[in-house]
Amino acid sequence: MKTSAGGPSLLRELLSSEPGWKEDEVCVVGVFGKTALLQGGWDKGCLVNSLCDRHVFPLFQQLPEQARERSVFQTYYEQESRVLYVVLTGISDTGQLAKACEELGRGVSHAEAHEWWKDEEKLHCMHMLYLFSVSHLLLLLHPACCFDIAYEKLFRALDSVRQKLLPSLKPALKECPVGLEWKLNARPCPPRLLFVFQLNGALRGVEPSRGAGQTATEKPKKHSPKRRLQHALEDQIYRIFRKSRVLTNQSINCLFTVPANQAFVYIVAEQDDDPVGMLLDSLRQNCSVRDTEPSTGSISGPRRYQMMRHSRQQLSFTAESSLGLSGQLVDCTLREFLFQHVELVLTKKGFDDSVGRNPQPSHFELPTYQKWANVALKLYEVIIENKDDDPPAFPGGYPPKLLANMKVLEGYLDADTKFSENRCQKALPMAHSAYQSNLPHNYTTTVHKNQLAQALRVYSQHARGPAFQKYAMHLNEDCYKFWSSGHQLCEERSLTDQHCVHKFHLLPKTGEKIEPDRNPPILYHNSRARSTGNCNCGRKQAPREDPFDIKSANYDFYQMLEEKCCGKLEHINFPVFEPSTPDPAPAKNETPSTYQEEEDDVEGEKLKEKEPQTQGESTSLSLALSLGQSTDSLGTYPADPQAGGDNVDAPGHVTEEKSEKRPSLVDRQASTVEYLPGMMHSNCPKGLLPKFSSWSLVKLGPAKSYNFHTGLDQLGFIPGTNYLMPWDIVIRTKPEDEGDLDTNSWPAPNKAIPGKRSGAIAGRGRRRDDIARAFVGFEYEDSRGRRFMCSGPDKIMKVLGNGPKESAVKALNTDMPLYMLSPSQGRGLKPHYAQLMRLFVVVPDAPLQIIMTPQVQPGAQPCPIFYPEKQEIILPADGLWVLRFPYSYVMERGPCYPPKENQQLISYKVMRGILKAVTL
Repeated sequence: MKTSAGGPSLLRELLSSEPGWKEDEVCVVGVFGKTALLQGGWDKGCLVNSLCDRHVFPLFQQLPEQARERSVFQTYYEQESRVLYVVLTGISDTGQLAKACEELGRGVSHAEAHEWWKDEEKLHCMHMLYLFSVSHLLLLLHPACCFDIAYEKLFRALDSVRQKLLPSLKPALKECPVGLEWKLNARPCPPRLLFVFQLNGALRGVEPSRGAGQTATEKPKKHSPKRRLQHALEDQIYRIFRKSRVLTNQSINCLFTVPANQAFVYIVAEQDDDPVGMLLDSLRQNCSVRDTEPSTGSISGPRRYQMMRHSRQQLSFTAESSLGLSGQLVDCTLREFLFQHVELVLTKKGFDDSVGRNPQPSHFELPTYQKWANVALKLYEVIIENKDDDPPAFPGGYPPKLLANMKVLEGYLDADTKFSENRCQKALPMAHSAYQSNLPHNYTTTVHKNQLAQALRVYSQHARGPAFQKYAMHLNEDCYKFWSSGHQLCEERSLTDQHCVHKFHLLPKTGEKIEPDRNPPILYHNSRARSTGNCNCGRKQAPREDPFDIKSANYDFYQMLEEKCCGKLEHINFPVFEPSTPDPAPAKNETPSTYQEEEDDVEGEKLKEKEPQTQGESTSLSLALSLGQSTDSLGTYPADPQAGGDNVDAPGHVTEEKSEKRPSLVDRQASTVEYLPGMMHSNCPKGLLPKFSSWSLVKLGPAKSYNFHTGLDQLGFIPGTNYLMPWDIVIRTKPEDEGDLDTNSWPAPNKAIPGKRSGAIAGRGRRRDDIARAFVGFEYEDSRGRRFMCSGPDKIMKVLGNGPKESAVKALNTDMPLYMLSPSQGRGLKPHYAQLMRLFVVVPDAPLQIIMTPQVQPGAQPCPIFYPEKQEIILPADGLWVLRFPYSYVMERGPCYPPKENQQLISYKVMRGILKAVTL
């Protein structure tokens, strides 16, 4: 009969065919164990070849590729002796082991490699269990002449899994044509286990005819050294199995049995140290043609194989030399060793291996080949293919019942994982304590990650082994569950960069009430930070909550005070979004491109290059004013190119002649479908307006309502800082000939001649220029409501009486800081900053207009420049105007937070050229 790999395919084929030996009663011999082909030059296939005395399995055979498992069954039926050999090849064989090592060397971690290896071992154990369930005799091969103690744990694990699988095996055999005892025990008999060891140099130097240390006069021993080694191994194996209760008195309850009065250990004779040389010598001997022997070229089949083996008397599985002069018993061959047990099966005597006072006979049944094939196929479907099992929980996984069986095997076979899990489980409580140490009741994601990193450090100091990663994931999950179950702090930050103090909660919807007892609670954000603010005009103060959205920061608070203070004042309203649909949509949050950011950097560098020039112009302009020369405006500096977008006609030096300007995109028709969710700035989409304005411009009264000597009469100002700086604006310059109408005429009576001293003295009292005086004040306000004016960058105004003497020219022609240190610092180490909140402008009753172009950069590049919805605001004459700046600056990507302690305030600024005067 030909060999077949896989087993079940052959069984299905035989059941569908009608071979002549189908009704033969067969003895099933299972072959398993470990082989070392390169070390000893033999494997399980060579063993079957020697037993059958024919070339059944090739020496170097390629096993078929299996979809999932590496354990493969190969069968061969020897019809002459009625013996069916079932060979199990798996991960413990050289070929499969080499492939496994090649796969595990491809960047697989230690834990993954260990898990993969143990899974393969467990699957191989399930194949061994199947072999124990269908065989009468079992041959265990081992490449050394010592017993591997690991088999003791393996057999105990197989026995435990068999007892667990037995209830599911009985229904599978219910319809099979076998005896009742076979159906109840799911095996034809308790199989007898035989051991085959390879002699790997243990008896080297010991002569077969004389033992070690034996002299010529001593009586020769009855058994050879190899036979005595076999007896010693038998005694050792039997004691080990009895001590571990793998073998008991009643053989029917055991996984396998060993004979009490027959040999069950065989040692294969030692081979040449050089297997390649041995094969070459054998080839040379077989190819040499002798005159007395017939030519082997004309002989084929088993006879040719026997003739080739005849010349190799020292091969592994042949008998030793016959009885010599020493009188020792002749050692049997491997076939003789096996067939003394096969005869008990074929003669239906069975195995009586029970011991003790009341031994119970074990069941035994010799099936025909067809009956055995039916039972073997059913058991294969249940044990190996798991056909009666539920589908896996995920693709590529194992069925649930197979996972349960592998879990049983894990407790016996995977000592490394068991030790590692015990070690990691002891480290988990210490890691949990490290995570929960010094924790507030509610905390943020950053605190959670820091504490988790500390817990993992403590865990890694104590945990070891392949279960390290598994329990590290458990630690991560446990810490996250602890954090998310009532300890998670709201992650929302206010516009002043303060965390909400509530635990994780939901915001109430429109018309929904606050429910703090709900899980999760419904609450508004609150950072418990309160500050004091002033209304749009600055006359009324009120406490304010820390805002979390732009509307409450820049609109709602001031609208609340508008009703109490500023509602009746004259306003200049800024354009806002006017919807044409009932449900307008906000514009998409598009991040500016890299090109725009680079363009911002280039324009910022150009602006820095212009600074020395603007300072020189400022100096010459101040000198011109002091000399009474004519100029129309102090705004000689072009506006920032970013501020106007496509507005290339940004005003510079303004004269009476007005050139026509092309309207910018902002001045064109705005969208009535989409609105701007943030504020107007240089990088926002063009043609969009916000729903409300974050700026405010109100008129406190006429120009005369401001008293130069007493300053502003409002609450919160630090004494001596409530004054506005004077700004002298030249309205008209008289021609020189207007002063001296006729230089050639005689002087009038009592009038000095020009050029004389008296004339020079009289000329001092004559005004050749008409100058109007305006007043400007940059007001800063801190979180405690303290207010003060600044006369220049980082220069707080301090007036002792009769008004300030410092002109506003310097402040108007430099970048004023948006934030600066408050003069009233608290006791803590954290500095308090004051923010530029208002610009006071007194426009005189004169033929001029003041144009206001506020531009604010609340951060370093590439932070955009913010401006009102109307970039150029004309302030009419005769009025005290107040421009209120936004409390917070918010883009589509998020807010621009106030500066930290380690940040430079120079990056937060109000651009120069905020005011320009135009004569009419």
